Amino acid sequence: MIPEKFLQVLILGSGGREHAILRACQSSPLVGSVLVAPGNGGMSAETTCYPLNLEDVQATVALAKRLKVNFVIVGPEVPLALGVVDMLEAEGIPAYGPKKAGAMLEASKTFTKDFLVRHNIPTAQGAKFTELAPALDYLRSHSLPVVIKASGLAAGKGVIIAHTLPEAEDAVRSMLESHVFGKSGDEILIEDFMDGEEASIMLMVCGRSYVMLPPSQDHKRVGDGDTGPNTGGMGAYAPAAVVTPEVERRVIAEIVEPTLKGLVDEGIDYRGTLYVGIMVTTAGPKVVEFNARFGDPECQVLLPLLKTDPISLMYDCARGKLSPVDVKFKPGSAVIITLAAEGYPGDVRKNDFIELPTALPSDSQIIHAGTRIDSNGRLVTNGGRVLGAVAYGQNLVEAVNRAYSLTEKIRFAGMHYRRDIGARQLNREARRNA
Repeated sequence: MIPEKFLQVLILGSGGREHAILRACQSSPLVGSVLVAPGNGGMSAETTCYPLNLEDVQATVALAKRLKVNFVIVGPEVPLALGVVDMLEAEGIPAYGPKKAGAMLEASKTFTKDFLVRHNIPTAQGAKFTELAPALDYLRSHSLPVVIKASGLAAGKGVIIAHTLPEAEDAVRSMLESHVFGKSGDEILIEDFMDGEEASIMLMVCGRSYVMLPPSQDHKRVGDGDTGPNTGGMGAYAPAAVVTPEVERRVIAEIVEPTLKGLVDEGIDYRGTLYVGIMVTTAGPKVVEFNARFGDPECQVLLPLLKTDPISLMYDCARGKLSPVDVKFKPGSAVIITLAAEGYPGDVRKNDFIELPTALPSDSQIIHAGTRIDSNGRLVTNGGRVLGAVAYGQNLVEAVNRAYSLTEKIRFAGMHYRRDIGARQLNREARRNA
């Protein structure tokens, strides 16, 4: 039994996902204090934030020791891929997130593709390349559309769906020749295009034990109707009805359990979030990608749907003691609308003053991502995805209406957002009720 107010927590990260985790910590009966590094403008109003380069794992461990924390929650993928959990645990500090070996599921798409093939887990057919000429030859004999992926970490932007051969060739050249994703694009994956609807499955994992959170759906393209370039995520909702009970059964039987068994069989002690991006096709669910952390913005709608304290689940995972039997969820739906800066997902304008409402309904919250406090004490923009307008409702219609009502109360120059978050499910429900 963990005593109340036992945990002194350090959250690593600066985005909306980490702000949502901070809010969960503030509500947890186990958390005595919570600190963040490096944090953002919104987090700094709620707790102490410490400057930190998350790519410097030695500095990260030194900070955790100096602050005398007894639990670290790692938000983003980069420190996981660099082995920060390995180093923290070597110092006796439990951390939520997989070690470096497990983080390879996100750090290398070609590693993941080989893993999926080895364990007969359904996914798209594909081939990997490090040289331009053979990649172009492969494209010229491949059907269209085709998916080109940078193998390494690319902040959610290293995937291009090409509908014509010139588009595909340009994408391959941009990665292997122009190095638009740096070393992350030194190896690429060319995959068959999977036709269907995407969904996100988040698992809190401890070896073969896991808690499966409600299915969610992210909206990757910047424009309404899934138009424009890919982004880190323009909004999300949960639960996503495209994951029917039958699809969920197949996800568990054909993807989740074989994956966890495969990790154990290969000697990988996975403890943390496993994000399974799936495509629901006519042939059943198939893996699009694995990530080694909570999705952003999915995390912001999933944590509020947990009745069970999510921090207690994270702490149990980190210690190898997860017991998923009594985990409970709230009914209803949650929605987040991402409010982006001018220029996103390209070069963005920063330092625009942000005007926020003075009061919020109890069913809504504003999550900070790309914000900071300037030298005059003003809240200003400091990144591409600036804020998230989050709302809960008894159903999706209610949650969507509340989230968009909240966006109307937020202002900053150049602000843009999608106006169709959740539209696929809402349209299905409307047709069914017609």
